[in-house]
Amino acid sequence: MTIRTVAETGSTNADLLVLARNGGPDGVWLRAKQQTGGRGRQGRAWVSPPGNLYASTLVRLRPSDPEAASLALVAAVAVEDVVRVYLGTAAIAVLKWPNDLLVNGAKLSGILLERAGDAVVVGIGVNLAHHPESLERATTSLAAHGAMVDPARFLETLADTFTRWLGVWRGQGLVPVRARWLDRAYPVGTALTARLPDDSTVEGLFDGLDSSGALVLRLADGSRRVIHAADIFLL
Repeated sequence: MTIRTVAETGSTNADLLVLARNGGPDGVWLRAKQQTGGRGRQGRAWVSPPGNLYASTLVRLRPSDPEAASLALVAAVAVEDVVRVYLGTAAIAVLKWPNDLLVNGAKLSGILLERAGDAVVVGIGVNLAHHPESLERATTSLAAHGAMVDPARFLETLADTFTRWLGVWRGQGLVPVRARWLDRAYPVGTALTARLPDDSTVEGLFDGLDSSGALVLRLADGSRRVIHAADIFLL
C-alpha cells in the first residue's frame, strides 16, 4: 500500500484513472489537500475546500472477485468504521445506499466508483473540517460534531481499514461485507424514495440488499423492486 499526497489537483479519481490505464498498481492511494474539479455521482460537482479528505485508491480486479460495483459497500463499511471512532455518543452514523454516510441525518461522506479496464478507482470524500451549505440535502462535518481530525492521519487509518475489508471481500465474498453494511444502515422497513436515472421515482420500504448489493424496495402492492442505480431519499 502506497499513499501519495499532492497539494492540489483537479480530481484524485481522474488522476488514478490515468494511472490505471498506464498500468498503475493495486493498492495505491492518492490524496489531494484541495481539488479544483472534484466529482460526485452522475457528474455532480463536489466542493473541495482544504481541510477535508479527498482521496482515491486503485483496485485491480481479479477473476475470483465479487462484482466490481460492490466495492462501494467495501468502501462504505470502511469509512463508517473510521468515522465511528471520532464521533461522540450523541451522533448517530448511518449508511445510506448506494454510497453515503449520514450523521444525524446529514451527509458526511460520499463514494464514487469509476472503472478503467480491469481496474476500479474508488474515490472517497469525507467532510472533516467543512461542509457545504444550501444543498439539496443536509450536510455535516466531523468538526461540526466537535472532532478536529487531520486528513493525513484519517487517511492512514482509512487505508488500513479499507485494505482489511477488501481482504474480506476477496477472501470470503460479499456476504460478510453486505452483513456489516446492513448492520450499519437504516432499518428494514424504512420508507424510501428512489429517483431513477430517467428521473422517475419509486416509493417503497427498505427491504435489504440482494446478493449483488443492489437495493431492494417493498412496494405498496407487496411486490419487491430491485434498484441498481438511483438517488435515495429517506421519507
